[in-house]
Amino acid sequence: MQCRIFAVLLAIGASVSLSGQSVPQPDWTKFETETMAHFQALVRLDTSNPPGHEKLVTDYLAQALEREGIPSQLYALEPDRPNLVARIKGNGRKQPILLMGHTDVVSVDPTKWTHPPFSAARADGYVYGRGSLDDRPHLVAALMTLLTLKRLNVPLDRDVIFLAESGEEGSSRVGADYMVAQHVDAIRAEYCLAEGGGVTRIGGRPAYASIQTIEKRPRPIELTARGTSGHASRPLPDNAVVHLAAAVAALGRWRAPIRLNETTTEHFKRLAELSPASEAEHLRAILRPGSPQAAAADDYLVSNQPALAAMIRATISPTMITAGYRVNVIPSDAKATLDVRMLPDEDPDAFLATLRRVINDPLVTVAVSSVTDGRPASPGTARIDTEAFRTLEAEVKKHYGVVTLPMMGVGATDMAQVRAKGMQCYGTGPASDREDTSKGFGAHSDQERILESEVHRFVRFQWDVVNDLSRTP
Repeated sequence: MQCRIFAVLLAIGASVSLSGQSVPQPDWTKFETETMAHFQALVRLDTSNPPGHEKLVTDYLAQALEREGIPSQLYALEPDRPNLVARIKGNGRKQPILLMGHTDVVSVDPTKWTHPPFSAARADGYVYGRGSLDDRPHLVAALMTLLTLKRLNVPLDRDVIFLAESGEEGSSRVGADYMVAQHVDAIRAEYCLAEGGGVTRIGGRPAYASIQTIEKRPRPIELTARGTSGHASRPLPDNAVVHLAAAVAALGRWRAPIRLNETTTEHFKRLAELSPASEAEHLRAILRPGSPQAAAADDYLVSNQPALAAMIRATISPTMITAGYRVNVIPSDAKATLDVRMLPDEDPDAFLATLRRVINDPLVTVAVSSVTDGRPASPGTARIDTEAFRTLEAEVKKHYGVVTLPMMGVGATDMAQVRAKGMQCYGTGPASDREDTSKGFGAHSDQERILESEVHRFVRFQWDVVNDLSRTP
């Protein structure tokens, strides 16, 4: 595999076409061949977290960069889980731009995959594999950008930095937390591009692009019910499992109130302009929280577009329940873990107090989980009046022909830590079909896939964004 990739590297390095432009351009046919070779190679590396073993990816990237004479440096809190930083130097007239991608992937259940999860199988125009959406596209886009900048000797007004970070899926202790705490000068930049956004395709065509400028705060919460233990043949009124089940059900029925911010307001305004009249009516109603129309629109979004419903409030998803150790023993305690995503300005103490009122059961305690996420409380918002956001909008229009929507991420990314250091970070991503979600394909889903054509379109999109922001005029 590596010999074949190296042969393609040499071919691309030797082929530069001006194509009528003042700036050298790659041979795009050979560029795409190499892109797919690297992409498949990265998808085949099993860096499931836990345990991670991200060194598999950083070793691969370091070798690919080294072959082109691009030095890289590893920063590791744990030897098997390093972070890689590489840099193409500019003349320093502008501050650097940082390209981020994480090297770990979420775990898999291989029995649920049509194609083996680390095969990078190509079928029907797709590449199948864990990480094909989250987050190998950003890794290969950053790699191809650096390789091509070096080969074409593109003059730059700013440094272009590549951070391949470990430990994003679940805990950033060895990755972004470590880098911003111990080595922030190695990645300090004016702008950064990372995961968190993307282009939504509907019916096989791009409909709109979302650029993440702010994100919610993950705060896992634990419910613990305590009662009397005893023989299961004699039911007890304080059965911990029964009380826990009632508490989980109460929170499952409850919705936090709608609260909009500058980003979500703009998102819904722009999305309404693009949507069919029936959907646009719901989207505009959300912009009037507290009205009867907003309540009806909220119900519609919860049932039909849960991603949008999650963008307008703090959310709760019960994900794990543990109780008991044998069938004929009533346990003295039972626990549930809730995946809670708070709005950026949420008061955690006030939110916990609200949950206690909703549960209304003295036998159930509510507390922040001991396994907490390390993302900062106030990461800040990336502005939409910057050169970077205008460039992203222009390149979205050029490559996808659609409008860009600023978006609040309902998940979590490591841009939060970087934003907290004052950098303007924007979440981008390749195009994917909205219909794929209901088919069971997606990031963190039972299966994961990406259209080959969208891998190539995203890589060229990022190449153009970086050139526009960094190249010397």
